[in-house]
Order: sequence, then structure tokens, then C-alpha cells
Amino acid sequence: MKLQDLDVIVTSPPAPGWGGRYWILVKVTTDTGVTGWGECYASSIGPKAMVAVIEDVFERHMQGENPENIELMFRRAYSSGFTQRPDLTVIGAFSGLEIACWDILGKDRDRPVYALLGGRMNERVRAYTYLYPMAHHDLGAFWTSPEMAAEAAADCMARGYTAVKFDPAGPYTLRGGHMPAMSDIAQSVAFCKAIREAVGDKADLLFGTHGQFTTAGAIRLGQALEPYSPLWFEEPIPPDAVEQMAQVARSVRIPVAAGERLTTKAEFAPVLRSGAASILQPALGRSGGIWETKKIAAMAEVYNAQMAPHLYAGPVEWAANIHLAVSIPNILMAETIETPFHDQLIKGTIRVEEGFIPAPTAPGLGIEVDEDLARANPYRGNDLHLQMQEAPCDYVNGNAFEGGAPAHKD
Repeated sequence: MKLQDLDVIVTSPPAPGWGGRYWILVKVTTDTGVTGWGECYASSIGPKAMVAVIEDVFERHMQGENPENIELMFRRAYSSGFTQRPDLTVIGAFSGLEIACWDILGKDRDRPVYALLGGRMNERVRAYTYLYPMAHHDLGAFWTSPEMAAEAAADCMARGYTAVKFDPAGPYTLRGGHMPAMSDIAQSVAFCKAIREAVGDKADLLFGTHGQFTTAGAIRLGQALEPYSPLWFEEPIPPDAVEQMAQVARSVRIPVAAGERLTTKAEFAPVLRSGAASILQPALGRSGGIWETKKIAAMAEVYNAQMAPHLYAGPVEWAANIHLAVSIPNILMAETIETPFHDQLIKGTIRVEEGFIPAPTAPGLGIEVDEDLARANPYRGNDLHLQMQEAPCDYVNGNAFEGGAPAHKD
């Protein structure tokens, strides 16, 4: 069996677009007719250019190869161009293709992917969700309303969730870390207070940031949140400052979580060695794929750290996250996005049940992709999957972060 054909589909979720502006799905077919699906997570280049990168990685390093030889193909991509160092774009392309290889192998052997990764460690995986606006909420007002956030949190808890994530602390900007406005700190405290009152001790609070702050600013904010005992303080400073993130971790009595912007074990190892984070959040469509992230999870075991796979993408990456989570002992929880489009794109083949995701039992990733639906919703814009704000933090009028990719304006 050899990898033969590749098809790349860039699909766009309908407004308001939870999960990003577009998802890059890859369909890989072998010379024996077995098809596998993967997903390449957000890249630093536009979708047209990324499709060309994916095609190049496949043709250069994978086409004609046995899909079993994942380690060999990874080393080819990792070493491409005399590099042998993490390359966000190349490894992002490889990651989705690698996921498709596992889907092929599972289908060929009539076994779920986790059965090929050491077997089932967990019968179900704890899920968490962002707080998204409810149907009656004003989409613009939601992101600065502790009351609406608390109502959404109570609704999530009623649906079985035991952890909810929110990020009211202001913008992430291309300038890097900034000192939070006092209004951002006050708003963050108000969110934690309202949500904690709404869920009591029945759900964990996951405080999200996106590398917004300077080291000192992150410490100020984190210490202000300590009375509400969040389970984590997510990526409080930019991801390229590992030692400084370790300083935040030593100074704040909230576990630090990080990793959605990192790729391969080479970038996760310093995080573990320095104590910068005790919860790792790899995005499998970027981190190197399932096998590479399994290695990252094994490294985390040695440091008594846990895994919480990140998801701000489509349901194919989510399926890969779940198979990894089922197979490892140090899983904490897995991010989940529940929208009709997510569900329809994989025809309801994996779902959250009372706040947990049962281990899939069907072969491969255990999903059935609605290819017609994906093709019927092409992305036609020019924006990136996620984009940094260019304007600086507003210390006068306050800030409003709209949660990932802002709602479609058209």
C-alpha cells in the first residue's frame, strides 16, 4: 500500500464562524483505494499559499511511500531544506497529512486509530468548551458582559460540561506583550467572580489569554484571579519567551497552560524543562500530527504534566485529538466546539455526551466526512485563519476581545 493521491479542501464555517475563518482538510488516497482524512491547523500564510505548501510536502516527502512509515516521513519533512528544526508552516502541512495516514492505517486494519497507539487507556475523554453567546445574547455585548458569560457557563454545566474557558482580558496585538489596562484586570476579575458564582464547585474555570502580556503584567493579572481558583492561566505571555513564562508560573498560584502555537517536541521540551507550563495544549494539526504529539505526551509524563489538546479548527483535527487523548494516561481534557456545521461535517460520528466524549469505535479516526458539504462552503476571503490586532491596547476606552475569529461582517 502506497500513498498516491491528494485533494485539499478549504472550507469555511458559516457565521459567526466559531473555529476560525476556514479549515484546511486533506483527503489522501492510497493505490489500494483506501482514503484518509486529516486537517492542517491555522498557518502563518494565506490558504492559497498553504495549499501549495501542503501539495509540495506531500509530493516531496510522502507520495509513493507506505503510510506505515510515519517516522520516516516526519524526519524527511523535519529535515527539509537542511533544517532539522521546527518550521510552523511545513510541519503544519505535514501534521494534517500525517493524521490522514493514521486514518488510512486504521481503516486498512479495521481498527480505531488509538488501537494502533498502544490501545485504549480511557473509555471517555473529559471535554471543555469556550463560552459562546447563547441564542438570545447580543453578539457584540457578550464579550464584555460577566452576566452573559455566567449565564452561558450555567448552560454549559446543565449540558454536562465540567470546565469552561473564557478570555475577557483584552486584545492580543502584533506588538507582543503589553501591560494590561486596569480596566482589563477589573473585567477579568468580574468574569471570574460571576462565573464562579454561577457554577460553584461543579465546574472548573479556564482563564484564557493569547500571549497578550509582559511578564510583570501577566503576574499582576494572575495574582488578581487567584481567589477564584481557575484551573489554568493560559499562555499568559508570548510563546517565544519560555524562561519568562516560567517566571509567571513561579509567581502565580494558578497552573499555567500553553502550547497551541508550538510545533514538535523540540519546542515543547524547553517548556517542560523550565517549568513554564504544567498543562500542555498541542494542536495536532500543527504540532506534528498524532505520533509526534504522542511523544510530547510521553515527555510530559516524565515532568508530571498533563495534556489538554487545543481546538480552534474543524472536527477532523478534533477527532485526531480524541484518539490521542484516549491512548494516553496523562490526559486532562480536550477542547470541543459544538456547532451544527462541526457536527454535520462529520455526520455526527463523534459527539459530546454529558460533558465527555466516548472513545470512538469505528475504524480509523471513526468519522465520516461530508465531502459535499465541505466543498459547498469554500473560503473566498483573503484573511488568515486568525489575525493579530494591529492597534495597541486601549488604556482609555477599554478593550473587547471577540473570541477567536470575529464574527463575519458581510
